[in-house]
Amino acid sequence: MRYLVVGFLLLAACKGDRNKCEQACRNFGTLVYWKKIDVELAAMPEAERDAHRRKRLGEFSSLLENGVDHCINQCTSANNDEQVDCMINAKTADVAEKCVADDDDK
Repeated sequence: MRYLVVGFLLLAACKGDRNKCEQACRNFGTLVYWKKIDVELAAMPEAERDAHRRKRLGEFSSLLENGVDHCINQCTSANNDEQVDCMINAKTADVAEKCVADDDDK
């Protein structure tokens, strides 16, 4: 029985911080989504931008909530503190995307 408890504790210790992963996933998702939408907005006539931005904001909230749990689960399984910190500290989509790029892509 003791070995079972020790085994569970060791497995739990191999997981990343769920709160930090959530923060990283939300920041990454926000930056990357709005990078794409900003390109769309820039190509639109100025009179249509505000309505389109509001529409996309509603879509964004739904997309983020639907995808964040999957991202968090992957993040905690990876247990990569350096990558998580990079994603949290990213201020632009380009930086956030570099955080998750394969080593060959960097």
